[in-house]
Amino acid sequence: MSLMRSLLLAAAQNQWLREHASRYWFVRGTVARFMPGETLDAALAAAESLRSKKIGTVFTHLGENVKDGAEAQQVTKHYLEVLKRIRESSLPAEISVKLTQLGLDLSPDLCFKHLNAIVEGAQKDSTVWVDMEASNYVDATLEIYRRALTAHPNVGLCLQAYLHRTKDDLERLLPLRPSIRLVKGAYDEPPEIAFARKQDVDENYFSLGKLMLQVKKENRCARAAFGTHDVALIKRLAEFAFAEGFVKRDFEVQMLYGIHRAEQERLAGEGCTCIVLVSYGDYWYPWFVRRLAERPANLWFMVRNVFVS
Repeated sequence: MSLMRSLLLAAAQNQWLREHASRYWFVRGTVARFMPGETLDAALAAAESLRSKKIGTVFTHLGENVKDGAEAQQVTKHYLEVLKRIRESSLPAEISVKLTQLGLDLSPDLCFKHLNAIVEGAQKDSTVWVDMEASNYVDATLEIYRRALTAHPNVGLCLQAYLHRTKDDLERLLPLRPSIRLVKGAYDEPPEIAFARKQDVDENYFSLGKLMLQVKKENRCARAAFGTHDVALIKRLAEFAFAEGFVKRDFEVQMLYGIHRAEQERLAGEGCTCIVLVSYGDYWYPWFVRRLAERPANLWFMVRNVFVS
């Protein structure tokens, strides 16, 4: 892992920085590149703009590690409101939730209750995605996901390519016909848990991606979505998919709002399924710094903002 990435991931967990960094205009200015605003209305407006480009949306309300049951209940109510607004607007949009935001640190059963309520509030042809968090939450997340998927086929799970265990986790889920979004991973993990070198992460991602496409072709995976901004990796996976006989609309890429916009529009214009993750809310600092860690070049974009404005 590069020194810059390590420093950024440490900064994401720093309480003092979390409390103070958001006050600086140049930080907030850079955040605007990655999220259209802190409100649901801002997120919905961004989704409308994306729809005009034939790009779908996944909404996520930023937050994690909720320690209060009433707050977890409020998050659940908020997501039910998001689903209502999606229906009213007929948007091609879904949601993605963090289990620690739904009360996982309080009780797995409470968390499942909240997740189940959200899935029941979603349209049956719309996937509710479950984010994967740090490695110490993987087992609990998998268990809750299995419970949810057994009851509802329209639940998807994020898996992280940098974890050594992910191939085994994926294979154990296949009897349930899961929907999977594959990402590289954005937490600070020790080398015995996660690949340390970018090259190794990339190759494991490609290997897992090929497996996802193969099992989707065999109808053992409901959706295979690739959450990455690595254009070279997307090209490799697309070439593999089309060689396996996939039509373009069945090749799905999910990217973050504001990153590689031209690539997003190219994929959608060519007929591939392109979906953009639109994040919003005031709890953006740790999420934002992890995005910088994924792509440290964005740090220099922030630095330039100090001198250009």
